[in-house]
Amino acid sequence: MAHPTRRWRGVTPWLFLLAPLVLLITFTYAPIVNMVAYSFTDWDGVSPELHYTGAENYAELFTRSELFEVFFVSGYYLAASVVQIAAALYFATVLSFNVRFRNFFKGVLFFPYLINGVAIGFVFLYFFQDGGTLDAILGLVGYDGDRAWLGTPTSANVSLAGVSVWRYMGLNFVLFLGAIQSIPGELYEAAEIDGANRWQQFRHVIAPGIRPVLSLSVILSVSGSLSVFEIPYIMTGGATGTETFVIQTVKLAFQFNKTGLASAAAVVLLLIILAVTWVQRRLVPDDKVDLV
Repeated sequence: MAHPTRRWRGVTPWLFLLAPLVLLITFTYAPIVNMVAYSFTDWDGVSPELHYTGAENYAELFTRSELFEVFFVSGYYLAASVVQIAAALYFATVLSFNVRFRNFFKGVLFFPYLINGVAIGFVFLYFFQDGGTLDAILGLVGYDGDRAWLGTPTSANVSLAGVSVWRYMGLNFVLFLGAIQSIPGELYEAAEIDGANRWQQFRHVIAPGIRPVLSLSVILSVSGSLSVFEIPYIMTGGATGTETFVIQTVKLAFQFNKTGLASAAAVVLLLIILAVTWVQRRLVPDDKVDLV
């Protein structure tokens, strides 16, 4: 018979896990199960009655091309994520070395990520408006002429993607900086003794050392590009060709009362993100990096 003390030692970790597991199941997995169930119904989100419709919602999604055309908007954010990762990696590399005011610049780069997304949307809404802050700044350098930055699909999507770069670069910056600082200092010393310059140190020491974090950042950027919501929703409401797949899904559920169809769209988006993540992990496997 097991000793009581030994028995409690085996149970104690599960007691600590009980509360987070209950919260995870209640607010994550249970809603996902409900969402999948609703995707096979014609529920309008209000009526207590709903009817099973089989795969009718999915058939409608894949037969109405306009429901998938909004994914072209994600291309702007995907391109912006490349700029975002490159800029974050550059600043993280530079500030990992001993430069003046580096703690100040760390705070400046990370600060936008701490601001509420709704507040950022309203701030940049006035920043990009015709005759607004951006036009005033450009006027100081000799550019005279008001422009509706959110008035055409191309300029609006480029502007919104630029806002996302400004906001989320801080997160990638912190991830890269933490990964770079976890590399043993002896490697830098050995590289300097061998005469390696900063670029060679980055190529042969930093880049291999942060490969797992870089892979994670790519996954987050791709999934984020496919599920953009708050910035375009606040700034344009999806108008002027800026509607994303998530904005369209929200409108289907709360504006057109097609909760069943919206649930099917959400399931499709989830499957697309999982598929993209799986392909990325297959193409770039997360091998263990041995630096020492």
